[in-house]
Amino acid sequence: MSDNTYNGWTNYATWRINLEFNFTELDYIKEEAQERDDYELAQTLKECVSSWIDEESNEGSLANSYAHAFIRECNFREIAKHIIDELEPEEV
Repeated sequence: MSDNTYNGWTNYATWRINLEFNFTELDYIKEEAQERDDYELAQTLKECVSSWIDEESNEGSLANSYAHAFIRECNFREIAKHIIDELEPEEV
């Protein structure tokens, strides 16, 4: 069995999406993190990334399909837990 972890994250997709999107700078992400529900926050993060992909590429295009395949590999719940843990106590 191979180890697919990357830089301490579940996999490359999770690491890269967390790196590229500065989620903690978004007020609505902070507000949702205050509820400390990592499942709902993960769904919001996934929707955010999906919407951005659709805005930046033509739906149905090869690039769009590849981008959506990439985000399906992402562990958004891990990112959500990381965001909740990283927010300062006065922000949460």
